[in-house]
Amino acid sequence: MMTQKEMILQYMKDDGSITPWEAMRELGIMRLGARIWDLKHDGIGIKTEKVKSKNRYGRTTQYARYSLLEAQE
Repeated sequence: MMTQKEMILQYMKDDGSITPWEAMRELGIMRLGARIWDLKHDGIGIKTEKVKSKNRYGRTTQYARYSLLEAQE
């Protein structure tokens, strides 16, 4: 059985990046930011991109998209 960190790493390798919504929907992981912190603490190079979009009410919202640094892909 894979750990949450292993699932996140595999997802980023397979799909290129991961967002909190993808982590929850695809992997059942609710605290992606905490697991990303753990991975960074373990020495894994991860890039954080802030993404802006509109919510269903037309308001601008922001979320993070995480990807592996190129040296580790």
